[in-house]
Amino acid sequence: MKNIEELIKTGKATIVDVRTPAEFMGGHVAGSLNIPLQEIPDRLDELKKMENIVLCCASGNRSSQATIYLKRNGIECENGGSWMEVNCYC
Repeated sequence: MKNIEELIKTGKATIVDVRTPAEFMGGHVAGSLNIPLQEIPDRLDELKKMENIVLCCASGNRSSQATIYLKRNGIECENGGSWMEVNCYC
């Protein structure tokens, strides 16, 4: 996968926020999708159709867990860390 910052700046990244819906409603990256961490296993088919996935959360911990899980299931993705960090690239 290309550089995360470049993908986000060019609008080519699919940003997936793995925080809870309540956290997501409190602020998120414009255009990002909210798929809470606990829903990731049930939504693998949906995620397999996405390209240039960049995962984010509050601190980078949950998005790291999601990244490891998705990569183990053959889905190319990167951990963007905190949604606020990812938002800086927009």
